Amino acid sequence: MSQQTVNAWDRIAPGYDRTNTPTQMWLGQEGLRRAEVRAGMRFLDVAAGSGALSIPAARLGAQILAVDQSAAMLELLTARARREGLEIRTRVMDGHALELDDNSFDVAGSQFGVMLFPDMPKGVSEMTRVIVPGGRVLVTAYGDPHKIDFLAFFVRAVHSVRPDFDGPPPEPPPLPFQLQDPARLRQVLADCSLQDVRVETVTEATEFRSGEELWDWIVWSNPIVESILDELRVTQAERGVIRQTMQTLVNERAGGRQTATLTNPVNIGVGKKR
Repeated sequence: MSQQTVNAWDRIAPGYDRTNTPTQMWLGQEGLRRAEVRAGMRFLDVAAGSGALSIPAARLGAQILAVDQSAAMLELLTARARREGLEIRTRVMDGHALELDDNSFDVAGSQFGVMLFPDMPKGVSEMTRVIVPGGRVLVTAYGDPHKIDFLAFFVRAVHSVRPDFDGPPPEPPPLPFQLQDPARLRQVLADCSLQDVRVETVTEATEFRSGEELWDWIVWSNPIVESILDELRVTQAERGVIRQTMQTLVNERAGGRQTATLTNPVNIGVGKKR
């Protein structure tokens, strides 16, 4: 990743840690269960963010090394671990070229991380390289963007001030959706000579109490959000309109309940090294 990209993730790290990381811990548990992570295993978390995968793995008793290009994210991960009395080692590192020996870990995982790599297959190949024979690679990535509620809500809200805005272009798919097709994820894992490859699509469900909470979650989820708003030259006044529209959408989804539940498909892929 470029230094500009690293800086962008550093900037959003506090917001991401506050909004996205807590809601995605359960998904980390789902991936770890499928990868059969147990106490005492050496676990590598690639593009770890602030710990949605590392923290659940540490709770299981695994020995964790979390790597990410964002030092700010890793500092927040360390703080989270400390508050729970968990021990997690961290290192700033480019997942395209892991500075780690071959056959060093029992499992390597990446949740919403390697899917963002410009050279995603290289990232998965590196994860495969550093695990022992018989070890597993775990990759968790967004599924079909047409079925992602928060993306649809974002597009509709922005559409209220930019009627021509229809969302990110479908071709080529933006990096967050390059593994949207389960068959694509299965092929990437197979291309790394992994065997017993299994890809399962699960439904992630996240509850929001207000449009403001959802908007906050979206804005801090990825630097691309602010980039889109900047490109569209959205003013502060228009942001207010967007927030009002988001509140309307959340109220409609809640249907009189205290929270609105938004869902999206997530592909969880696991393969074993020969």
